[in-house]
Amino acid sequence: MAPRDPLSPAQLETYFALMETASLLQYAVEQQLKADGPLSWVQFQVLAGLALGERPSQRMTDIADRVVYSRSGLTYQARVLEDRGLVTRSADPDDERGTVVAVTPAGRALVEQVLPGHEAVVRRVLLDHLDAADGGALTRLLQRLRDRMRQAPPRSARRR
Repeated sequence: MAPRDPLSPAQLETYFALMETASLLQYAVEQQLKADGPLSWVQFQVLAGLALGERPSQRMTDIADRVVYSRSGLTYQARVLEDRGLVTRSADPDDERGTVVAVTPAGRALVEQVLPGHEAVVRRVLLDHLDAADGGALTRLLQRLRDRMRQAPPRSARRR
């Protein structure tokens, strides 16, 4: 990558505001999940994606791609969730090297238990501070940035 001009003060301000906002939101969410779950942020992402998504079971690599987490780290988190009876892991019928994770009834129940508090935190910390126009503009901007970043994801999130 060729060197470019340094970031301008306005660009640095944008970057640091985004990172601090994301950190503050994630901190508030993590505190709620620890208290109500107890779940880590990654564990909640795994469970909620399975329990609320279109597919109640997914390949580990697809989950790692979705949550942008290392495959080895996700293997550990899936083991913790499995030990708690919240997911099951089994061999991928289409690829003997792969693993499929499925949410259990207990996992669904835990998502239902923590979701009201999770939504309350998201509202209090983020959404209540945005009117409809700002919320729509922020959503479109973040989706555009996310889609662009997903074109060149980190190695841990690249599709195989």
